[in-house]
Amino acid sequence: MQTIQVKDKTFSLFIPEEKILREVKQVAMQINKDFEGKEPVVLAVLNGSFIFAADLLREVNVPCEISFVKLASYQGVNTTGEIREVIGLNVDLTGRPVIIVEDIVDTGLTMAHMLEELKKQNPASIDICALLLKPGKLQVELDIKYCCLQIPNDFIVGYGLDYDGYGRNTRDIYSLIQN
Repeated sequence: MQTIQVKDKTFSLFIPEEKILREVKQVAMQINKDFEGKEPVVLAVLNGSFIFAADLLREVNVPCEISFVKLASYQGVNTTGEIREVIGLNVDLTGRPVIIVEDIVDTGLTMAHMLEELKKQNPASIDICALLLKPGKLQVELDIKYCCLQIPNDFIVGYGLDYDGYGRNTRDIYSLIQN
């Protein structure tokens, strides 16, 4: 579909599924190479990364453990930019390489706080794997080793990303049409 309606907003096709999956496969191949002989812990950040994490891990062939975490950083519909808690971390990270799988990094503030929280667990290393990066919105310096696509500051939905809880279930990524 060229356009979709999500609640009260209209979105146009931005990144088709074929392109997304091609980029995901490329990132997975790099992870396979970089983590050969290692057993990383993959921490998929809910809710947005669940589709990306599933597609990514189907392409990763190194032995790995996956855990899903949720970040408590929102009040209402706005982010506080500060993580109050990493919910669901039930894996011992001590001495293990960690790969954080995130749907989108825009300001980077939440990711920076998450890195600080995870460092307290004494992992061997922490790498960030993002489906999407908005370099124009980045407010902190982050080393995002694995990134599928860089995008402009558009508001997007689909492939796990939502608008007010809706639109996550589309195969493609759509960009908001400004009225």
